Amino acid sequence: MEYDHITRLFKSLSDKNRIRILKMLEERPLCVCEIKSILGLATSTTSKHLSILKDAQLIFEQKEHKWVNYHLNRASQHVYIKAILPLIRSWLNDDPIILKDKQQVKNIDRTTLCSL
Repeated sequence: MEYDHITRLFKSLSDKNRIRILKMLEERPLCVCEIKSILGLATSTTSKHLSILKDAQLIFEQKEHKWVNYHLNRASQHVYIKAILPLIRSWLNDDPIILKDKQQVKNIDRTTLCSL
């Protein structure tokens, strides 16, 4: 149902950490350990946020070698996702927290963070 999807979509955007995750994924795909390190959250909390964003179809996961990376769902053909992702990209770009997160994304090294 369309109402169910749009409700999930807007609920997924109602948390500052999920917004931060989306803004980080604008830079590049990230794994859970990178995201949790930048947010300063527990793995379980980070995974829950990622699950909510996946359920709303804003992101998807893809296994790449030994990593599971999260990507923005830019190729989605769903009308709501196609409409909202460009808007999110234009939001909060001068926010100090978002700027700090994006700088951390550029400098983070998953090989030192994640023990697999």
